[in-house]
Amino acid sequence: AEYGVLKDNTLFLVESFATDQFNQFEELMNPLQLAFLLVLLCLPLIVCQKKPNIVLILADDQDITLGGFSVMNKTKTLLQNQGVHLRNAFVTSPVCCPSRSSILTGTYIHNHGAHNNSVDGNCSSIAWQQGPETRTHAVYLRSAGYDTYYAGKYLNQYGMPNVGGTAHVPPGWSRWFGLVGNSRYYNYDVSDNGVAVHHGDTYETDYFTDVIKRDGVSWIHKMESKPDTPIFMVLATPAPHEPATPAPQYSNRFVDRVSPRIPSWNYHSEDKHWLIRSQFEMNKTVIDQSDYAFRHRLMTLLSVDDLVSDVVLALEQTNRLDNTYIFYFSDHGYHLGEFCMPFDKRQLYENDIRVPFVVRGPSITKGKTLDQVALSIDLAPTFLDLAGVPIPNTMDGRSLKSVLTGDSVTWRNDFLVEYYGEHNAQGIATCGSPGDGFGVTVCDAKNNTYNCVRSLKPEQDTIYCELEDAENFKEFYDIKNDPFQLKNAIKTADPELIQTLAQKVKQLKICSGPQCNQ
Repeated sequence: AEYGVLKDNTLFLVESFATDQFNQFEELMNPLQLAFLLVLLCLPLIVCQKKPNIVLILADDQDITLGGFSVMNKTKTLLQNQGVHLRNAFVTSPVCCPSRSSILTGTYIHNHGAHNNSVDGNCSSIAWQQGPETRTHAVYLRSAGYDTYYAGKYLNQYGMPNVGGTAHVPPGWSRWFGLVGNSRYYNYDVSDNGVAVHHGDTYETDYFTDVIKRDGVSWIHKMESKPDTPIFMVLATPAPHEPATPAPQYSNRFVDRVSPRIPSWNYHSEDKHWLIRSQFEMNKTVIDQSDYAFRHRLMTLLSVDDLVSDVVLALEQTNRLDNTYIFYFSDHGYHLGEFCMPFDKRQLYENDIRVPFVVRGPSITKGKTLDQVALSIDLAPTFLDLAGVPIPNTMDGRSLKSVLTGDSVTWRNDFLVEYYGEHNAQGIATCGSPGDGFGVTVCDAKNNTYNCVRSLKPEQDTIYCELEDAENFKEFYDIKNDPFQLKNAIKTADPELIQTLAQKVKQLKICSGPQCNQ
């Protein structure tokens, strides 16, 4: 046999045995010897196959239902048009730390234990560090030979003095550049491989989205010295999280835009749980502030769009792009005026749980839209599967590899959405008061805790929720016929369907591993 030259470190067979030559060998060899020869001929092809590179670009608070992805033209061109759009992408908890913990571990909240954004709620706590943090996707990929990189927001309480400070570098990361605390654009600290570094308020050196972009691009180029080593990197931008501070060059964009006036906008509902019933219709002051937040969120996303473009270019320049899967995702969605709530997340409605999700990479069909349900807990097992790493049976999510590559696979139709309210959230005393502006966003309480089953199948598009409050309140929406969730149909729905969904909630809220997808 003759072999061609190495291309991208993969050995290609350019000319096989001619038929008559092979027949001569076959006459001289017994079957065992012939099989051994074939193995020897094929072995270089198998051994030299490179593991793919994997990149996750993670937004903070980015919606999909209110146009949050619509302004990202570079991302749509470079990722969506060159890959797939998963239009039924959801998070399993609509708040930062619990959702990010699920992305890291591939597990629901009830299994990883990070219930809310506080240390008491297990957000980056010592218990988290000693338990779930030792079982993140990075730990498994690092053990499998990947060089791993993290830059940006990690978990809301990361780097605080009472949980180890900036000296704590989560296991599994070759290069660590983690933000201390919650999303900021200026005047923040980062842990640079365990060393605290402060950034000020100068755009050219400190604007955080650009800082992690430059650091990430630099790392990709540094990895040119290790062309045979696969890379896994996460770039976790602060955008478009409040305070949604735009870069100077984008600060005058979208000045005439207002948040979409969908039917649920400024709609006062009396048939929902107590926290929603307590809201007041927004007055002009609050509406103006909500629209201000909407515009500035879009402005900040233009810098994320630049980040995506520069990362793709760096991968191309270093000859990695063709063997790289790039994922774009958000830790949860957002609302801007729906049900009289000016801006925030934390709620069980579509605006808060749906997220943008696009992926490009080897063997992924370009420009296709996929209907299968994709969850935040699916990211970790997907990364491992793409890397050829066994998926631990402790992960609740499923690998999306077959979905992404177009293989036939039986897929889930139901999943859990769970949220644990914070009993010490600031602003609860004035939650919903008219005219209090940005303060109204922090609207939460311990009994704003719920478990829902979201069902998405051809004959059923529903969500059923049980709240742990004094009323044992329940909500049910037929989203196919009521897409804006205006009418809580719990009293008029088929009792047998409600009973089935209640049983599903009971099963899912204690599920673990593969049983979460039965």
